[in-house]
Amino acid sequence: MLDAVVVGAGPNGLTAAVELARRGFSVAVFEARDTVGGGARTEELTLPGFRHDPCSAAHPLGINSPAFRALPLERYGLEWLHAGLPMAHPFPDGSAAVLSRSVGETAASFGPRDAGAYRRLVERFLPRWDTLARDFMSLPLTALPRDPVTLARFGLVGLPPSTWLMRRFRDDRAKTLFAGLVAHVMAPLGGFATGAIGLVFALAAHARGWPMARGGSQAISDALTAYLKDLGGTVHTDYEVKRLDDLPPARAYVFDTSPTALARIAGLGNHYANYRYGPGVFKIDYALDGPVPWTAQEPRTAGTVQIGASSAEIGAALNAASREGRAPDAPFLITTQPSVADPTRAPEGKHVFWAYGHVPNGWTGDLTDAVERQLERFAPGFRDRVLARATAGPPELAVRNANYVGGDIASGAVSGLQLLLRPKVSLLPYATPHPAVFICSSATPPGPGVHGMSGHNAAKAVWRRLRQT
Repeated sequence: MLDAVVVGAGPNGLTAAVELARRGFSVAVFEARDTVGGGARTEELTLPGFRHDPCSAAHPLGINSPAFRALPLERYGLEWLHAGLPMAHPFPDGSAAVLSRSVGETAASFGPRDAGAYRRLVERFLPRWDTLARDFMSLPLTALPRDPVTLARFGLVGLPPSTWLMRRFRDDRAKTLFAGLVAHVMAPLGGFATGAIGLVFALAAHARGWPMARGGSQAISDALTAYLKDLGGTVHTDYEVKRLDDLPPARAYVFDTSPTALARIAGLGNHYANYRYGPGVFKIDYALDGPVPWTAQEPRTAGTVQIGASSAEIGAALNAASREGRAPDAPFLITTQPSVADPTRAPEGKHVFWAYGHVPNGWTGDLTDAVERQLERFAPGFRDRVLARATAGPPELAVRNANYVGGDIASGAVSGLQLLLRPKVSLLPYATPHPAVFICSSATPPGPGVHGMSGHNAAKAVWRRLRQT
């Protein structure tokens, strides 16, 4: 009998398996797809030689993850590469605000009226970032806070809606960039704790940047897998699990799946019936004949570029997808330029590029024209650079990754109490009614992102249970 079986070889499932194997438990991982990776994969989606990340590409939470930083992943081939700027946000007038490693450079890009306000906002937390990140990403009570005072101060700033926090800024440049940061988790700007989301992304950039993995996001998953195998764990791909009886006998079963899939496989009935899924996304991967022709200079050297003309336009796009049930006319776009940081991702002189906009959950339309109209506003001539494109709406994304129910890449709505207390209101969110079954996916705290902390936190609950029994 194995000590633990993990279902799903995404970053959280692999991290959970590694944490258990490091502590001497026997572990096997079972993955339905033919490769490991989940939301951290790399494939040739368009043309030969163009290596795309079907989901995540930039990893601000990955390089800052307490779980990843405690593992020797560099020994197994993971190398972080940084573009000249972590992120840029262009405006219709040809200028841009930036999120730089430098607080001063970032503040200056907002203009003199808001530079001081931004400095005061981030500089109080930045010296304590590592401890704050550990405390914040370990919620709920999987570990006692190391710095409860700083965590409490962060909560006072971050728990109100982001619209409250943005009142600190007088001009729309700073408000627009910050609204874009919040939109990375597809939450309406007026939602509970959305200020914390934007602040975490900003602090992560100043602390260690928003890097990409050399060769693509698959390198993260491959490094975790290689380390797991060295620890004695095994990984089985092309193995779809439909019920617990499909798995070998084990003392614990850990699921890197959606709550819906877990309930079906483990026979938990309606235990997660009230779990809500959020908006989906429409994503396009591009093979380009050259770099994106941004009008502003700053986006040309940025790994990530946010596209939204104003905070009002971003708010309207989020509301359309999450509350009004329609695709926005002017979608807010998150785009990445992997080959700016890693030229090996495309043939010489060529580039890979991806963009996605938010749409209602399960939406079946085609957002390509709206996405490219937005890109042309800030990069005239973009369409002329396109050699090939691969589009994926909610149905296609759900086929690629079963955790993306209805195209929701956050694996659950990041709004209301579900932002922090997911998948149910509980002090033990990784446990289930079945004493041997646990959940470790992005549907658990701290939520979406390639950081492995959901797997790390769940592994703590598992090994405590194993030691008790």
